[in-house]
Amino acid sequence: MTMSAGSSTAERASDQRAIELTVGGMTCAACATRVERKLNKLDGVRASVNYATARASVTASPDTEDEVLTGTVEKAGYRAEVLRPAEQRREEDSGQRVRDLWRRLVVAVMLFIPLADLAILFTVLPEARFTGWQWLIIALALPVAGWAAWPFHRAALVNARHGSSSMDTLVSVGIAAACVWSLYAMFTPSGAPDDASGLWLLLNTDGAAYLEVAAGVTTFVLAGRYFEAKAQRKAGGALRALAELSAKTATVQDADGTQREVPAEQLRVGQHFVTRSGGTIATDGRVVRGQAAVDRSSMTGESVPAEVTEGDEVTGGTVVSNGWLLTEATEVGGDTQLAGMVRLVEQAQSGKAAVQRLADRISAHFVPAVLVLAALTLTGWLLLGAGPERAFTAALSVLVIACPCALGLATPTALMAASGRGAQLGIFLKGYQALESTREVDTVVLDKTGTVTTGGMSLTDVRCVSDFPRERALRLAGAVEHASEHAVAAAVAAAARAESAGEAESLPTVEGFVNEPGLGARGEVEGHRVLVGRTKLFTDREVPVPEELDRKRSEWESAGRTTVLVGCDGVAVAVLALSDRVKPSAEAAVRELSRLGMSTVLLTGDNEATARSVAAEVGIDEVVAGVLPGEKVAEIERLRERGRRVAMVGDGVNDAPALATAELGLAVGAGTDVAISAADLILVRDDLAAVPDAIKLSRRTLGTIRGNLVWAFGYNLAAVPLAVLGLLNPLIAGGAMALSSGFVVSNSLRLRRFAPS
Repeated sequence: MTMSAGSSTAERASDQRAIELTVGGMTCAACATRVERKLNKLDGVRASVNYATARASVTASPDTEDEVLTGTVEKAGYRAEVLRPAEQRREEDSGQRVRDLWRRLVVAVMLFIPLADLAILFTVLPEARFTGWQWLIIALALPVAGWAAWPFHRAALVNARHGSSSMDTLVSVGIAAACVWSLYAMFTPSGAPDDASGLWLLLNTDGAAYLEVAAGVTTFVLAGRYFEAKAQRKAGGALRALAELSAKTATVQDADGTQREVPAEQLRVGQHFVTRSGGTIATDGRVVRGQAAVDRSSMTGESVPAEVTEGDEVTGGTVVSNGWLLTEATEVGGDTQLAGMVRLVEQAQSGKAAVQRLADRISAHFVPAVLVLAALTLTGWLLLGAGPERAFTAALSVLVIACPCALGLATPTALMAASGRGAQLGIFLKGYQALESTREVDTVVLDKTGTVTTGGMSLTDVRCVSDFPRERALRLAGAVEHASEHAVAAAVAAAARAESAGEAESLPTVEGFVNEPGLGARGEVEGHRVLVGRTKLFTDREVPVPEELDRKRSEWESAGRTTVLVGCDGVAVAVLALSDRVKPSAEAAVRELSRLGMSTVLLTGDNEATARSVAAEVGIDEVVAGVLPGEKVAEIERLRERGRRVAMVGDGVNDAPALATAELGLAVGAGTDVAISAADLILVRDDLAAVPDAIKLSRRTLGTIRGNLVWAFGYNLAAVPLAVLGLLNPLIAGGAMALSSGFVVSNSLRLRRFAPS
């Protein structure tokens, strides 16, 4: 399966081009919203900016220059860089930011602890104060409020220069105000009276000195940022691991047999490369020579290595656990399945729920509103006759408690964790819309061939009219079917080659080949008009079927086999019987779907008897058989008209319209590019159990996101009034704000522990 086309078909179909930007300097959701708003003001540009991934996904007209986009971001006060195709899949290392936050946090904690102890001591025991005690407090506090808090101050200054504000503005203003007020309180006779007593730090703020508050807020917010950054890095770890699966080098074998090692990115389509036991397959290809067990667990979640041999397709990034392969490269660079998988994960991570977009808009206006509210709180308390210390405490608490970090993290952190975990299990979410759809689905429609069954059809029997040789019937049928891509056609062609010399070249050439979708195919072979397909094709074209062939066809179909008629020069001359094995995982998967409250429907172009035989074997509730590809959409719409919410599971080109029509489309196994483009969820595991797993993961992710948003909104709605009423100490407010963000991120990280059925 090549996943590149699936993710880019829409792009190629329009005159728009997609650009990915990395955006540096964003510190909260308000920053992301500001960058998004600035980009969307450009003509012909649509942008979505993700704070958690520090990415901007931009769709622009072909004449929009990259420099215009990066310049717009930079004018807004942030850094921007276009990701080039060769760099597109490299996950930026956020370790530097984590390390910087850690250094600042360590310094803040080391100075804040003695500072808080001294503040309590000098308040409870005023006689412990000595000449110059203020300078000791200042010496401990200013490195925290200055150097450790510098990221907040720097971001606030940048925002101010561009006439905007962010969460850092609230933190920076709060810290600066606390420092100014504290200096005033310590050095003004009316401030910080010597007879102050009690644990005012937590219980009573009247007459307080606030340097330790400034240091405490800095410490708590830094702690929140550090754990948030670390958790975001963990959430994106699966994507980094996926991107790093690709081989760094490849051993190319030239036509003369000489071997040389080259960087993997220099491989070209058609080149042959060698992979030995323990090595990583450098790119997607077809095995030319050799045999090996290939471990695909890192990409599909399948724990059992797959045996591959000459002619089999292999995927770049998988590991040869035992054996040796000479492979011809068929896809390289951004066209490989691995690159497509990474694109799908990134696409999912950049998605936004409608409620998250609302949260982002709120965050953009939240900071200015909080600044106004803090000023009103200060004024209100003063007008009510409270002392300046009391008024200042309430205003400072409003500034600190109202930071909307949790709102901006609610959706992206959950999507990062879920899409990363899904990738490890071979499940790829295309975006938030897929999550929304899984909540409503009550009916799962399953395609038969390649989805419920292995799709590996094999010829089991042949019956010809008495005067027509079996070998000739297979030869004619195989020549026509060799030009088709259907699983049944491939089985007929393979059987024909096996009875000949075993090579495709041994089959005669077909001329005037015409594919009859869902029915069969026809063409001219060695001067004869050959027709191969279902009974309906022969009836529609008024080609008679001898009674003996029709009787044998009915008998085989009643036994659950698939049948194909072969016609030559206007009369049916043979009937072929084929069988397909049900996937081992099918029965358990259907049972799990039923446990989730979903009914199942088998939708197939195969005959009724074969379809019912398969349905009975795996426990599917309802069968719709004999459906042409164009009729699958009508069947999906019929189910929807009956009030059912439908998920469609398929893998072929003829499934794509139905996948797009259903509320939820799932492309399974080695799905075609067209099916992948139409689907909402991509399941690269050739295992039907991936279907209930995908639905459960999607539902759990949706629940996590909603829980995050309820918490984030509820926290601010509850905490801000308390701060306005003066019921929150600034230190407690700082700690609560950090804990709120920590809760959202840690709640999202629980998705990394999702276990499949």
